[in-house]
Amino acid sequence: MKGFKEFLLRGNVVDLAVAVVIGAAFGAVVSAFVKDLLTPLIAAVVGKPDFSALTFTVNNSKFLYGEFINAVVSFLLWPLRCTSSSSSP
Repeated sequence: MKGFKEFLLRGNVVDLAVAVVIGAAFGAVVSAFVKDLLTPLIAAVVGKPDFSALTFTVNNSKFLYGEFINAVVSFLLWPLRCTSSSSSP
């Protein structure tokens, strides 16, 4: 048990745990930004009042492609934010 405790208290493991927590929290912020701010702006330009409500139906199955587009935009914004914060001025 002592060896495991020493392993956990090493800097790398603690740094990794902090990074995972911060990354998860930042992921929620990016998702909220896309869903609540960016998507309505795109919808205003395109002319749709609720971009996330875009759907189509095939054989009584509803496909929420607006939510998929939100997820794709979030996915694309994540690396842009990460690279901009890690680059040196």
